[in-house]
Amino acid sequence: MIDLMGIINLNEAEEHLGELSRSRSLASIPFAGRYRLIDFVLSNMVNSEISNVGIFIQHKYRSLVDHLRSGKDWDLARKRDGLFVLPPAYTRTPMQVHRGDVDNLYSNLDYLYQSRQKYVIIAGANIVSNMDYRGILEYHKNTQADITVLYTKANCGTHDCVRSNILGLGPEGRVLTISEFKDTGGYQNMSIDMFIMKKDLLIELVNQCIARGDYDFVKHCIIKNVKRLKVYGYHHPGYVARISSLQSYFQHSMELLNPHIWKELFFKSGLIYTKVKDEAPAKYMHETEVTNSLIASGCYVEGKVENSILFRGVKVHKGAYIKNSVIMQKGNIGPGVILENVICDKDVHITSNKQLKGEYSYPLVIKKGRVI
Repeated sequence: MIDLMGIINLNEAEEHLGELSRSRSLASIPFAGRYRLIDFVLSNMVNSEISNVGIFIQHKYRSLVDHLRSGKDWDLARKRDGLFVLPPAYTRTPMQVHRGDVDNLYSNLDYLYQSRQKYVIIAGANIVSNMDYRGILEYHKNTQADITVLYTKANCGTHDCVRSNILGLGPEGRVLTISEFKDTGGYQNMSIDMFIMKKDLLIELVNQCIARGDYDFVKHCIIKNVKRLKVYGYHHPGYVARISSLQSYFQHSMELLNPHIWKELFFKSGLIYTKVKDEAPAKYMHETEVTNSLIASGCYVEGKVENSILFRGVKVHKGAYIKNSVIMQKGNIGPGVILENVICDKDVHITSNKQLKGEYSYPLVIKKGRVI
């Protein structure tokens, strides 16, 4: 057990994920056949021996709360510490407007004061990776940094860098600048919006922002203090997927079909945990053809599946052909249906002999519960 608590700050922009985030928060978007996006950062914290995790939620959190339940699936249902789901509190005046995540942190300062850990790691739910935070905490202590920012070397010809922050680094990894991404090509030091600092410093920064009328944690607590505080960058060399748009979601879903990426993401520094559902194994019929795909438990496959991801309980009937697609939970793909470059949200029913095709760079998305 290390002297580090975790905060999962759900403040990511969701509008660029279209239908996938219309009825749910970004953190609860299904990913990789049986997981939600929040499972990755939450599992990383548990695997790093963090026993106190606070999730600061904003809105559309019904499905997220249903997924997390008591935290038992991540071994966080405890008498001391454990999992804390902290909604925003609007109690000062009836007309008060929630401006940003600093308001949310400020509304829940009691949680920070009462936590017994000295250090805190703050992360979002849109980063899909497998990492051990214990080594990062040691780096933070050894450099005697006020704040340590995690970053990765990102190919900025991909969708990952859009709307991200880029670090300008000086000698020995000190952060000199944090600026918005500009498409200059090549690889850049992309911040993955994870920060380690002392809990007391976090409380101080939040109080200062509220006193000044500032509201954005990254912009006003971190970037505004780069020159005043000792800020260092920590390079994570492993696989990092930043889910910030529909295109990046689809791109990184397809990358999971690469065995090297799949093994690193799910086994490198520990297992990835999720809500347990007891279902029978996938069932394959004699006519079934499955190539380079992830098929979750509870699926019934009678047609052809190629380079695709099927979530739990998906049915693919005889004569159907699914290629380069993501079919979420309890999808029903009728006989003779052809799908290519398509994302079907949960409970979608495609009736017989339909043909739907999107572009690999811009997949077609079928809304949750839709019958076509």
